[in-house]
Formats: sequence, structure tokens, C-alpha cells
Amino acid sequence: MTRSAVIVNPAKVLDLDGRRRELCDALAAAGWPEPLWLPTTPEDSGCGMAEAALAAGVEVVLVCGGDGTVMAVAGVLAGTGVAVALIPSGTGNLLAANLGIPHDVAAAIAVAVGGERRRIDVGVVAGAGTFTVMAGMGFDAAMVGETPDEAKRRFGWGAYAASGLRNLTRHRMAVRIRLDGGRWLHRRASSVLIANVGRLQGGIRLLPDAAPDDGLLDVAVLAPRHLSDWVRLAGGVLLQRDGAHQLETFRARTVEILASRDEPRELDGDVIAPARRLAAEIRPGALTLCVPRA
Repeated sequence: MTRSAVIVNPAKVLDLDGRRRELCDALAAAGWPEPLWLPTTPEDSGCGMAEAALAAGVEVVLVCGGDGTVMAVAGVLAGTGVAVALIPSGTGNLLAANLGIPHDVAAAIAVAVGGERRRIDVGVVAGAGTFTVMAGMGFDAAMVGETPDEAKRRFGWGAYAASGLRNLTRHRMAVRIRLDGGRWLHRRASSVLIANVGRLQGGIRLLPDAAPDDGLLDVAVLAPRHLSDWVRLAGGVLLQRDGAHQLETFRARTVEILASRDEPRELDGDVIAPARRLAAEIRPGALTLCVPRA
């Protein structure tokens, strides 16, 4: 019998009582005892709940929320061996999408109960926390920060479109980038992304070679200057053409970005304090996830 806990973000679930019944009934049907039920709060996005689950000795933690909730839980459970099962309930659900975990609740629970266990990497940003999808500085963080939560609830990932359009013409950053402690690379960029996976909202594959268990971070430097540059970049990414205009990619175990001024920053779609620096390193195979059987 597998002991489990459910960490749920009430802001991401319309019918909380109904979701609880659905989860408990499905786990009972699989022969699992009733799980611990641990709702997040506005003050704690999941870290304290993950610590409580760990202290209770559970084997699997089902995360019913978005990428931000997953990020908080992963930061605690990475390196512990406790498995994380994703029940996608947020706006982006990018980690779930990259790993083929279905959005349907019943199907996601079936993966938690009968799927495989896969160890994936996590990224760690100095002074900020852990990420499972990607960290970013510049355009992407500004877009996320300007998108109201109500719009995300109503329109899903499409809610980012309005703030994205507003930020297309923001000034590019003067940045220095250092990979694995090597020489500094000087660039002017609209955004720099440090990614653990390669798929964005809407199924867009920005970094098609990125894998969550390769022990490497994938870095994307986006450098459009004008609207026409953004159009060419989008076309190159959507059509998966080699050498997409205004996109430069790298791979490394450690990444350090220094900007000439404070810039917006984000981790897995959650805004963190603006700063001139964004530094990340990879923790290979640190997190155990429930994934569909091959």
C-alpha cells in the first residue's frame, strides 16, 4: 500500500471538494490509503506542505496546481527519492506537457498510480530557488509579470498575448553570459532563457534538443530588435528551421548572466525580484517523477 499526499493549490481548482473526492476515490480504487490533503496558502505556495508530506513518510506526492506549485514542491523533494505526480491544474502546466502527462485529471491520476518513475534534473538559481521548466531574464519575465491572474484563469496561456505584445518593443539588454566558468560572451538580447525542457505554451518547441534528464541546461538568447525580427524568429521556431533568426542557443551545466541594469526575472512562470544577475546550475537526476509508461 502506497502512502501518498495531495498538495493542492485552491486558486487553481474550481471545485475543490469535487477534486478531492475524485482523487481519493481513484486512489482508493487502486488500493492506496486515503492521502494527506495539504492545501497551499497565499503565504506558502507549497514548500511547507512538501515538508509536512516528507515528515509524514509518504512515498508519492500528488501536486494539483500549476508550474509554480510544482516548483515549490520540487525544491523540497529534490534529492529525497519521494516521487512527485503531476495533476495539471494551472495556466501553463509546462513540465507536464513536456513529459507527456495528460491534462485530464483521471488520466493524470492513472499515471500517478500505474506509471513509471523517471528521475529528472532540476535547475537551481542562486538566491532564488529551484526550477523544473526554465528561468528567464528580460522580455519573458516582463510579460509574465504584467499578466493579471484573473486573465490567466479566464484565458489560460493565451492571457500572455496582450502583455507580450506590449513588451515586443522594450529595449534590449546588454548582457554578459558565462557558461561553465568559461569566457564571457557579450550580447544584446530581448530575453535570455535557461531551460530544463524545450517546449513552451501552445506546444511551441523553442529548444527541440532539450531533455529534462541530460544533466545540462539549455540556454536561449533571443535578440529581436524590431517587430519584423520577432516575426522572423517566430517563423523559424515554428517551422523548426536551423539557424532561426535572432535566436542563439548554448548548453552548459552552469550559466551566469550579468545585465547592465536591473531586469525582470522569473522562475517557472513566477516572477522574482528584478536584478542584474541570474545564475543557475543543474542538479542531475535530483527529482523523481511519475510519468506515462513508454
